[in-house]
Amino acid sequence: MSDETPAEAVNPPNPSQNASSALPEPPSAYRWLVLVVMSLAMFGNYYVYDCLNPLEDIFARDLGIDAEHFGLLFSAYSLPNLAMLLVSGFFIDRIGARKATTIFAAICLVGAILSAFAGNVGYWMMLVGRCCFGLGAESLIVAVTAGIARWFKGKELSFAFGINLTIARLGSMAADWSPKWASFAFEKGWQGPLLVAVVFALVSLVTAVAYWGLEERGLKKYSLGEADKAGEKIDFRSLLSFGKTYWLVVALCVTFYSAIFPFRSFSVKLFQTVHGMAKDDASALNSSLIFGSMIFTPLFGMLVDKIGRRATLMVAGTVLLVPNYLLLLQTGISPWIPMVLMGISFSLIPAVMWPSVAYLAPASKYGSALGIMTMCQQVGMMLVPWVVGKVNTHFVTDTSANYFPMMAIFTGLVAVGIVCAVLLLKCEKGPDARGLENPKPAEAEAA
Repeated sequence: MSDETPAEAVNPPNPSQNASSALPEPPSAYRWLVLVVMSLAMFGNYYVYDCLNPLEDIFARDLGIDAEHFGLLFSAYSLPNLAMLLVSGFFIDRIGARKATTIFAAICLVGAILSAFAGNVGYWMMLVGRCCFGLGAESLIVAVTAGIARWFKGKELSFAFGINLTIARLGSMAADWSPKWASFAFEKGWQGPLLVAVVFALVSLVTAVAYWGLEERGLKKYSLGEADKAGEKIDFRSLLSFGKTYWLVVALCVTFYSAIFPFRSFSVKLFQTVHGMAKDDASALNSSLIFGSMIFTPLFGMLVDKIGRRATLMVAGTVLLVPNYLLLLQTGISPWIPMVLMGISFSLIPAVMWPSVAYLAPASKYGSALGIMTMCQQVGMMLVPWVVGKVNTHFVTDTSANYFPMMAIFTGLVAVGIVCAVLLLKCEKGPDARGLENPKPAEAEAA
């Protein structure tokens, strides 16, 4: 191609793009309203996922579900995502985040309803319900994340992600505290708390529809950058175009979340057994991870928007996580100390990691990049709860409560995460750096 080739010959003018560029950018108030509404969809989603955390002993008492089968309920959530998230990322790129969010929220509601009534049929139906919920839940998160990038990329992106996670994790915190504020539901046995979760799933669907309406209205009045590519075909070869830095972020994502969320699933009983805490107090301690992240994730996001240093901060956050699991087995140390340190890591890494993907993939493939990353994350989220449940079935009994094997698994995962984070930092210090250490990385080019 000659250097003298006119730009118009290479990229013919698109009338719709010209019309879009003539529109003003959305005002800040409208952008933040959209953010709050789409975050409320994730709020309900997070509640349904974590509603099982306080129920391990109740399921054992009422349904005869042991630790291994309790862990399988979380693995069942992740199972359908091994294939679904790969497809859903392309699906989101094709139809747009707003439509996809509503569709996935509806699937989540169906899954929550199946789980709430499954005990009347059998344990297998509860597994089906969790599978159905997982089918929609992680894809909903990907859709919301893609939507946030569209509204905030090049602006307060990391801070917006932080606010989004704060609102979403209110759902997790509400689930952890449900034995206190929803004690009326727990009095009804295993089913009452799951019926409360159905209400939260309905909230998720209603707010997803509201987000759809707000973005439809916004498209008519404001310029939102690159439009949805409704005619774009699925191209699996694009997986190879994201680069080494992207895949290191994916690897860190897998190890980090595999060490955090499965731990939260089993930690309430651990706090009761090892530290002699009452159930309500154990649930409150478990929620401290969520409470801390609600405060600090937006602050870390604001910091990253100003200074960059994304790879450096991912190393720091992972290193901070290392000692905490084994410290929680020491009865001479208050469990609040390692939980606070874990909470800082849980605030820092997500505030840095998820927004980084927006700068490692072109806008037209952002949904695909997030879908692949979340799919890989779910491999760990599927295997680790099952493995931990199986280990605890053998080592945590009525006569012996040996949680060391479980904590060794989580510590090993963090060690692998440190290796990934260090390699990521090395890449960002080298000639192939993608600019993650800069406050505003360069835009990723379309492959």
